[in-house]
Amino acid sequence: MKLAFSTLGVPGLPLPNVLALATEHGYHGVELRAHPEEPVHLGLTPGERADVAAAFGDAGVEVLGVAGYARVAAPGEDEPVLEEMRELVDLAGDIGASYVRVFPGAGEEQDAEVADAAAARRLGSVAAHAADRGVSVLLETHDSHRTGADACRVVGTAGHRSVGVLWDVMHTWLGGEQPGETYAAISPYLGYVQVKDIAGDGDTVPLPLGRGGLPLGECVEVLSRAGWDGWLCWEYEARWYDGIPALPGLLGAGRDYVGRLLNESA
Repeated sequence: MKLAFSTLGVPGLPLPNVLALATEHGYHGVELRAHPEEPVHLGLTPGERADVAAAFGDAGVEVLGVAGYARVAAPGEDEPVLEEMRELVDLAGDIGASYVRVFPGAGEEQDAEVADAAAARRLGSVAAHAADRGVSVLLETHDSHRTGADACRVVGTAGHRSVGVLWDVMHTWLGGEQPGETYAAISPYLGYVQVKDIAGDGDTVPLPLGRGGLPLGECVEVLSRAGWDGWLCWEYEARWYDGIPALPGLLGAGRDYVGRLLNESA
């Protein structure tokens, strides 16, 4: 398995500094949060996108994915959601990213079947465009669809090889699924895995990997036992929490911790 980290953990950090952290600490890739307050966002010009791709190539670091904020199950008209997804796919294709992350985002007032149908329809509508750009669109296990079973209801209906699932291990665990259950549900669709750690249900303040209560060792063991050799991406949610330790000082220990889990599961 290859290891990446998300720029959600280093909000606003210039791209050269992000790449320096990746190379210094032995990370193979970076997940880029696509937001106007970040260096990489939908408003980049073609030249700026080419510069991003070149910077990653020169550093020998992969652009794992573009973490977008499109909400594919949200109520409302399809076209604004489709347009945002197409723009995210184009950004990913331009900078050499393999994946685009989207959220479910169904409203509390929505009927579950209606929300599922909207998400599947929208994902299916952009699938061919994503395939043309060499990109896969991944529905993250999050908010209204936090378990693997929830996500599979959508991506299975979308029915396209360029539509898959991003496994956020915190949300599936908080949703009541054990790692083996999640993997069994999403394995045909799994793009990559977001790892993180928290104290437990009711306390989601980010912790260094291995310091909390999430079953990270079991997750890695399940993946290893299945022969899965994709990406583990550390999503340290520093953007949303003040006063927590800064990610740069944790990256080396985090890499070593994941390495130990991989060795133990081999």
